[in-house]
Amino acid sequence: MRKVAYAAFAALLLSSSATAAFAADDKGGGGKDAQVEKVEAATATAPVVEQAKTTSHVLNVGGKSIKYKATAGTVTIRNGEGKPNASVFYIAYTADAAPGAKRPVTFLYNGGPGSASLWLTMGSVGPVRVKTGSPGNTAPAPYSVEQNPYSLLDKSDLVFIDAVGAGYSRPLGEAKGKDFYGVDQDVDAFAKAIERWLEINKRWNSPKFLFGESYGTTRSAALVNKLQEDGYDFNGVVLLSSILNYGVRQPGYDRVYTTYLPSYAATAWYHDKLANKPADLPTFLAEVRAWADGPYTAALAKGHNLSDAERDAIAKQLSAYTGLSIDYLKSANLRVELGRFRKELLRDERKIVGRFDSRFEGVDSDAAGEDPESDPSSTAISSAFITTHHDYVQNELGYETDLEYKTRADGANAAWDWGHRFPNGGGNNRRMLAPDTALDLANAMRTNPNLHVLSMNGWYDMATPFFGTEYDLNHMHLDGDRKNNVSFTYYPSGHMAYLSPDVAKQMRVDLERFYNEALAQ
Repeated sequence: MRKVAYAAFAALLLSSSATAAFAADDKGGGGKDAQVEKVEAATATAPVVEQAKTTSHVLNVGGKSIKYKATAGTVTIRNGEGKPNASVFYIAYTADAAPGAKRPVTFLYNGGPGSASLWLTMGSVGPVRVKTGSPGNTAPAPYSVEQNPYSLLDKSDLVFIDAVGAGYSRPLGEAKGKDFYGVDQDVDAFAKAIERWLEINKRWNSPKFLFGESYGTTRSAALVNKLQEDGYDFNGVVLLSSILNYGVRQPGYDRVYTTYLPSYAATAWYHDKLANKPADLPTFLAEVRAWADGPYTAALAKGHNLSDAERDAIAKQLSAYTGLSIDYLKSANLRVELGRFRKELLRDERKIVGRFDSRFEGVDSDAAGEDPESDPSSTAISSAFITTHHDYVQNELGYETDLEYKTRADGANAAWDWGHRFPNGGGNNRRMLAPDTALDLANAMRTNPNLHVLSMNGWYDMATPFFGTEYDLNHMHLDGDRKNNVSFTYYPSGHMAYLSPDVAKQMRVDLERFYNEALAQ
């Protein structure tokens, strides 16, 4: 996964311990059960009539001047009885192409679940981007919005979509917000919105891509399978800061501690908390991965049967990788939850580190506390994104509405249905209690051998750690040819990797290569 801050940012099931980092995503925050009823009263009804406000612009990118149309509007989706049940807001950027040209189109969205997509809209691959002080705090308004030299608009048209209940997307008629708050319900709504956009714009025969961030990757993996079941094969899926398998990452299962270890090591490396700091971070992290999957996993599997000598050896090496003391690690039974690590690493400086980006530092009122009081990587940039998005949509795009723009759907976390059907009728149509949409993605890749997947990861992202993503995608059990259609990239960044201009520039290079490969069929 809002956390009104980064998540307003992408994940939810528990608190800010290890699992909350996965379950409540990128731009979200935990809700209380009492909020669920509030959702229905607070969700204003949008008009059934589909809207579209189009303006003309010019973007300079890649040494080319691109004329394009920006359309802020809505599509209406319908339930199984054909009745309108939601109005879905989008911002589409379409380049002025020659008649009949088959330009690719990419559908983009954030996570939450229940987050609006202003983060990707204002920061990633669209024609504009807001400048921030990342990895430091961004000063208050006035903020600076500039042309994005790293936009993908020269490679693909771009359609940014807000989840129902977030942004300007709203339920219609008798529908309620909770009707869309669930893994499968959310996928169904997005599939209908995308298919409706394709129909309105007569883009059925365009090459098609999905681009999701945080919980948006959970959505993408199931959504591409759903869309292909509906008869629309896709060319590619971009997974930015992924969380696909929630089941394997629950507290009480040791895999979650293995998953976090390389991210802890990267964070300790960045903050100079390692006694013998290696010169090269990627080489160091390759070593940490191997130890995490080997001796560390074997030691955790022994539980309380681990011998004292083994415990001492594991604690010593764990300390060398994380910067935490041997005594602390022994007291924690060699298992360090995320909140504790964020609080403990810089405790001697009375500081905490960020969750979305562990390079960020913050200060709590209680330096002796157990968990951080906030996420400095979220509060540092939220105002810049929220403020500039409002200004951009109203003043630059000229979109007018009486609706409140919601950074996240009210009560979505509290009401979210985490059950998920097995793909393609697997498991006799049983439902998973916690989703593993890597299974959906694997099914989509088996049925469409030309589907390419790009996983983009930040070394300092502790909301969706890269080692967990590697585990999920490496357990799709693909054959040789299809396995080669999955690629990974890594950046010296956090969850919102595109915040840094240097990283955004490299991401653009990697995305261009990916699109070229996916389109060369």
